[in-house]
Amino acid sequence: MWLPWVKTRPSSTSPSSTTSTSSSSSTALIATAASPRLSFSSPSLKDLQALLLSDAATPSPPPAAPCSPYSSTVRVFHRVRVAASALRALRALQAPPSAGAGADRRVVLYFTSLHVVRSTYEDCRAVRAILRGLRVAVDERDLAMDPRYLEEVSELLPRLAPPRRVTLPQVFVGGRHLGSADEVRRLHEAGELRRVVAGAVAASLAACGRCGSERYVLCGTCNGSHKRYSVKGGGGFRTCASCNENGLVRCPDCSPPDV
Repeated sequence: MWLPWVKTRPSSTSPSSTTSTSSSSSTALIATAASPRLSFSSPSLKDLQALLLSDAATPSPPPAAPCSPYSSTVRVFHRVRVAASALRALRALQAPPSAGAGADRRVVLYFTSLHVVRSTYEDCRAVRAILRGLRVAVDERDLAMDPRYLEEVSELLPRLAPPRRVTLPQVFVGGRHLGSADEVRRLHEAGELRRVVAGAVAASLAACGRCGSERYVLCGTCNGSHKRYSVKGGGGFRTCASCNENGLVRCPDCSPPDV
């Protein structure tokens, strides 16, 4: 008779039963590895199941996307633009000069020293630094110092449609238009700018003793007041025609004459 409160002694296990038990355990592990759908509640068995899963059941990472050709395309396009700008500038400068243009290789730069528009000022400063680095004499014409240069550069750029809006800086070599800041930068990066300005007068390394390399001095006629007294018409002060509105004239020692 079986009583629930009576503990029964477990039967002795035989070697054959032990072998069958171990074989059944290994079979269960193999079945677990073969059927990934099996789930276990024990954390240790879950780790074992994850280790026994086949590589095929694990999703492979997506292949890495190939390197985008955008960066290489940009570099090639930049080189093509630089080469086209250099070729266009060389063809324009090697063409025979017109009847009214000078045959010298003077480098003329129209720029502004005002800080009103930051981008324009930065372009002017960069072009001045590039041209000075080539060690050539540059005829710098500052529109902030003499507004008459605005009319002068507007007449030299006939391609501008009215109303004429001149962008600074503008560079001329030998009486021919070289371009603005973008063209000068491209030629400089391509190494062709030195060839373009070849033949120009070399720059003097010493500072001018008269103006201190400022390119302007006080007018000797009106002493910088831009007014002079005239006895004609009953007497009175008239505007001085020898200087600009600031009462300054170009230094005769370091600045070439206007042409």
